[in-house]
Amino acid sequence: MRHVEIAARSVSPFVELVGKERVEEVARLATGIHKRLGPARVWNINSTSSGGGVAEMLRSLLRYARGLGVDVSWLVLEGPHEFFRLTKRLHNALHEDPGDRGPLGPEQRAIYERTMKDTWSDLSKIVRPGDVVICHDPQTAGLVPELVRSGARVVWRCHIGHDRPGPETERAWDFLRPYIEQAPVAVFTRETYAPRWIPRARFVVLPPNIDPFCVKNQWMPETNVRTILAETGLVSSEEASGTPVLARDDGTLVRVTRKAIVIRENVAPRWETPLVVQVSRWDRMKDPLGLLESFRQVAHADAHLVIAGPMVYGVTDDPEAPGVLEQVHVAWRALPLEIRRRVHLAQLPVDDTAENAAMVNALQRHATIIVQKSIREGFGLTVTEGMWKERPVVASAIGGIPDQIRDGIDGILLRDPSDREEVARALDRLLDDPDLADRLGRSGHERVRERFLSISALEHWAEILLALTPRS
Repeated sequence: MRHVEIAARSVSPFVELVGKERVEEVARLATGIHKRLGPARVWNINSTSSGGGVAEMLRSLLRYARGLGVDVSWLVLEGPHEFFRLTKRLHNALHEDPGDRGPLGPEQRAIYERTMKDTWSDLSKIVRPGDVVICHDPQTAGLVPELVRSGARVVWRCHIGHDRPGPETERAWDFLRPYIEQAPVAVFTRETYAPRWIPRARFVVLPPNIDPFCVKNQWMPETNVRTILAETGLVSSEEASGTPVLARDDGTLVRVTRKAIVIRENVAPRWETPLVVQVSRWDRMKDPLGLLESFRQVAHADAHLVIAGPMVYGVTDDPEAPGVLEQVHVAWRALPLEIRRRVHLAQLPVDDTAENAAMVNALQRHATIIVQKSIREGFGLTVTEGMWKERPVVASAIGGIPDQIRDGIDGILLRDPSDREEVARALDRLLDDPDLADRLGRSGHERVRERFLSISALEHWAEILLALTPRS
């Protein structure tokens, strides 16, 4: 297992967003947790420290928890390629997606439990009775039984799911059930994501969140947006001046130097070009192929499409990414030349997570429209990010996205994301009506401020930890 270093950060900046009283109440809750825990520690275990929403949320929440005096640590589970192929299969199945259509039988269970055994061999040396251990997603579920037997207080946190479970979802739950049903508490993004065999009294519903002060979401002046996008090759701007810099979490300023790898017909879009932007992993469930086809029907011939994701070999727990990118590349080459010239496929470097986050921040802030045309979605944090940046968002009405967007108020929901004409109409509607786009962007920002900032998650997790550590 690998330990992820986390620097403490104060919650005081939230005062300007949510008020002093609410911040003081979070600090009071943290003091209560610290007293209840005593010498015990809170561990979080997941499968990657970069390249996804879970890692971003953990980094944010744990540094604020440390700033509040709670003893928290972050461990990343490591395993062979065959293990991550299997857990990606489980991930897809929990979205009711057949994925690679591979089996989940005795051979796969042996692979899974072998990695769990190796992981527990390391974990057992550091976790003590009374510690709180929060295991995230299918990759860590198999640790639950040993952790419970060791005397740890265990929570299994599932960030994914599907509103209408079917055969794929059920076979994933059948595989995971022997481990999960031993967890005293489970946490789900939506109530409908919980399997029916977990009693309602044993699970908590907790929506994801974003950190408004992290590199990916912090305010960025337009001059810096322009210089970062020009430096990385995502836009062409002769007027870009100054040094492309990012402010790291510790406040230090660092120059952005890495370049995006962009598949395009010729040159980068100019700064003035309207951009439709989707940022996500290279994952079939994000439907980049469908987005390419939908963009063909957009009437605005001056608009460009940017589909951006991480370098395909930079996310260790997603072995399907290279194949998905290749499929998108093939589909891009098949587009008519006049469309292909306006479509850009960008891989953003992940060698430095802060630099990657700054590129995403700049791209989202510059977008004319942010789109998330997923066919499966647990929650959709890129939707939350776009709303926070006051961008109009067009997104599929699936998973947790309707929990965020009220159609026509905070963004536009796609009732049938497979309907290419509906997608094109929504994009053209916003390209035609800048006032509507502006109004949706402002409303979306306020919606996120009220409901989906990391201070809300701190409040909810405080309640969970207090329930796990009753007064002696």
